[in-house]
Amino acid sequence: MRRDEDGSAVVDYVLVMMLLVPLVLGIIQLGLVLHVRNTLTAAASDGARAAAPLESVPRDAADRAAELVRTTLADRYAQDITAAGTTIAGGPAVVVRIRAEVPALGLFGPAIPLDVRGHAVREVEP
Repeated sequence: MRRDEDGSAVVDYVLVMMLLVPLVLGIIQLGLVLHVRNTLTAAASDGARAAAPLESVPRDAADRAAELVRTTLADRYAQDITAAGTTIAGGPAVVVRIRAEVPALGLFGPAIPLDVRGHAVREVEP
């Protein structure tokens, strides 16, 4: 039995974990940021569709988007939601804009700013 390799498994384990743990944590963080971005985009689009009917106003869009963000993510992501009328291809439309920040290091650390928009064409009277 060779005595010069005693303890080498511990060193190998530590070296592999030093590479593997940050890689796995980075993948998890990327998944979190993409999940928040996709959820905010879906909420903005659904909010814009809420202001598409004739009798609705852009405030209805912002309220609907805020409700969706609060129920699917957290209140802190629903702090900066705006809705306004616009035109798309010469027709009336509504745009909902959501700005939020996702912590870059798990639930703490510096934030990654997200700015998403959702559009919908408004109904017009014939």
